[in-house]
Amino acid sequence: MRAYVNDKPVDLLPGMTVRHALMNAGLLKELDAKNKAYDEWGNEIGLDGALAEGMRVYLRREPKNSS
Repeated sequence: MRAYVNDKPVDLLPGMTVRHALMNAGLLKELDAKNKAYDEWGNEIGLDGALAEGMRVYLRREPKNSS
């Protein structure tokens, strides 16, 4: 199965999670309180979330609250 992390293709086995995709892309250590994982529509996704063929995951800074 192929997914994309920050538009970089990563090959994974079926049943692997967002965490596995970030590990495969070498980005898991960059995940912290400021950097979060998002899907291609901008929704925050959890590390244990399932992946599907062609899914796109983006690691980026959490948007600031406009208070």
